[in-house]
Amino acid sequence: MFKGSITALVTPFKNGAVDEAAVAALAERQIEAGSHGLVPCGTTGENATLTFEEHMRVVEIVVETARGRVPVIAGTGSNNTAVAIQNQLRAKELGADAGLIAAPYYNKPNAEGLYQHYKAINDAVDLPIVVYNVPGRTVIDIQADTVARIATLEHVVGIKDATGDVARVTQHRRLIGTDFVQLSGDDPTALGYNATGGVGAISVTSNVAPALCAQFQAATLAGDWDTAREINDRLLPLHHALFTSASPGPTKYAMSLLGVTNTELRLPLTEPDEASKAAVREAMVIAGLLDAA
Repeated sequence: MFKGSITALVTPFKNGAVDEAAVAALAERQIEAGSHGLVPCGTTGENATLTFEEHMRVVEIVVETARGRVPVIAGTGSNNTAVAIQNQLRAKELGADAGLIAAPYYNKPNAEGLYQHYKAINDAVDLPIVVYNVPGRTVIDIQADTVARIATLEHVVGIKDATGDVARVTQHRRLIGTDFVQLSGDDPTALGYNATGGVGAISVTSNVAPALCAQFQAATLAGDWDTAREINDRLLPLHHALFTSASPGPTKYAMSLLGVTNTELRLPLTEPDEASKAAVREAMVIAGLLDAA
């Protein structure tokens, strides 16, 4: 069910409020461009600054817009297990196909705490779970043996791995098996990730270049590595440019250059500086998304 180019959607704002019409338009744009799935209210969706009502309304709009054409993996994680359960339950009620649950941040649980966190969510809600390992944000790296233990839980179906360590794919395959869905959460290493057994990416860059990212993922899944490398060469500068300032600032700026959304963020995030904007513009030219000035 979960493979290919799955977009970690930005959340558009207008005058401080969630722009609901824009949420639907961005989701539809992704589907029309060939994206294979959507993730509303992940980190890229600024979920940390959304209220529960806003968060779930965005999920609801994306599910309604998708209408079953592509799977929707709702961001449902929290460093409070009870809140994660609440999020997962509501996402199920709204019709999401799975919940993306990051390792608890700030608390810094040990391996047993990580397992019990996911077990509690698994036991409470009958909805597939995609584990999200993003140590750069959570300060917790879910080691492969712990992932393997978590993967024994009934509803855990896969992982979004944002460690940038492509060796994890082989470790997970050895410990868990090939049916465990492995999705990259790190665009720059997505080529190597799929080459070693991954089946897709939950991508930031696909907000900006959905068609190219979908074509890239389709090529890797078909074993067409020449095409995949050619597209990756075009996208790599953009992958890096979108993280030259706090994400999703550069991504929203890039999307504004394409006329698909504005640059509005919620504090504590602010717009990228001029150096970051210049890097984004240059990378978009290289990718063929903008004409050279």
